[in-house]
Amino acid sequence: EGKRVAVLGLALSGQAAARLALAHGGEVYVSDWSVEPSVAARAGKLRDLGARIDLGRHDVEWVAQADLVVVSPGIPPDAPVLRALQNRGVRWISEPEFAFRFFQGPLIAVTGTNGKTTTAALVAHLLRESGSRVALGGNIGGGLGPPASELALLDPPPEWYVLEVSSFQLADTEHFRPDIGVLTNLAPNHLDRYPSVEAYYADKAKLFANARPDSRWVLNGDQPEVERLTGNARGKRYRFSLGQGEGIHAYPGPGELVLEAVEGRREVVPLPAEGLPLLGRHNLANALAAALTARLAGADPDAISRGLASFQPLPHRLQPVGTRGGVLWVNDSKATNVAATVAALNSLSVPLVLLLGGKDKGEDFAPLRAALHGGVRGVVAFGDAGPRLAEALQGAVALRLVRGTFEEAVGAAMDMARPGDLLLLSPACSSFDMFENYEARGRRFAELAQE
Repeated sequence: EGKRVAVLGLALSGQAAARLALAHGGEVYVSDWSVEPSVAARAGKLRDLGARIDLGRHDVEWVAQADLVVVSPGIPPDAPVLRALQNRGVRWISEPEFAFRFFQGPLIAVTGTNGKTTTAALVAHLLRESGSRVALGGNIGGGLGPPASELALLDPPPEWYVLEVSSFQLADTEHFRPDIGVLTNLAPNHLDRYPSVEAYYADKAKLFANARPDSRWVLNGDQPEVERLTGNARGKRYRFSLGQGEGIHAYPGPGELVLEAVEGRREVVPLPAEGLPLLGRHNLANALAAALTARLAGADPDAISRGLASFQPLPHRLQPVGTRGGVLWVNDSKATNVAATVAALNSLSVPLVLLLGGKDKGEDFAPLRAALHGGVRGVVAFGDAGPRLAEALQGAVALRLVRGTFEEAVGAAMDMARPGDLLLLSPACSSFDMFENYEARGRRFAELAQE
């Protein structure tokens, strides 16, 4: 109360942070370079609540004198306004860091290169199945949950907060500390924003920065780099793996998940008779991570089993969206990096035609070539990254480079497919060359499946 709070960026997280600051009596300034109607509409609502608003500019002098500066994750660290603040010695925090300061209950935070949305949503679902009041949000987006600051306004507060957090959000944290932290996996990503893979991993490592002896960490036991990233963080480590081994606390058995999380006691979670309702072997790892996390948070094995059976595939993540001519169309538009597409290919053994392309983020495409198993009938490369993808995969598989529209690329893939195949959109690239976001790309693919 009475403090000056500056919020930079007026997307959903910026709006939520401003509302939280206003609700707690802050003098709030919000600015955004954009003057788009949707931004102006959000600005109008905040102005009515008492915030000072600037669109099309940032008042650096006002921001520099604020008691607290909250920066939206969409603003890159080399943005002129942040450089100007840095030159003045001004520090800033991320929106989840700001929200965390108002949380009134234990927190589960899920991060990782891939699988964090599915894992976070599944954790929340399993805890709800066990009877807990859960608030899900953070970076999860896509209508699955609000920004963290909205969760901080809930009254009464939930029994568990579950947040998905990105590297961009972790970068600007100071006191952020989950009671249970989950790291699904690590792979190169966002190299259009980070100078190196090491810099990207360093932001992920901030999940562990404020660890305490009672902290609990759920880690991918199949990736040594995950273990290295935790460093000397205090707390107890619990590992999930697709195989058994020493120090593994969750692993798959025949028709079941085995948990050895609570005082080393072996517990069995029966899987649905027809298997997990999620395509792909990598989703088994996500299920292990979520089941282990939920068990640590108090869910009983029967509730976890029921929750695994009733969970529905999330949009744009190996989501079946239709069948045409005996070809199953699968929307994996959320695969916006090479590692996500490699994981999808490695987890699918059926014949398929793969759609690859979008905005080129500068990743090495060589792992894609190695992942093209014998079931991949062909690849269609499209978009900004299409030519480089075609060059990287030349000779490895039947390949077509489509320099036209997304619809033309999908049509070319359909021409390649045969009855019984999957037509898989798993682009390994972001969508911003053709679409507003990966959701819009996935929705268009689903529309084409029905047309």
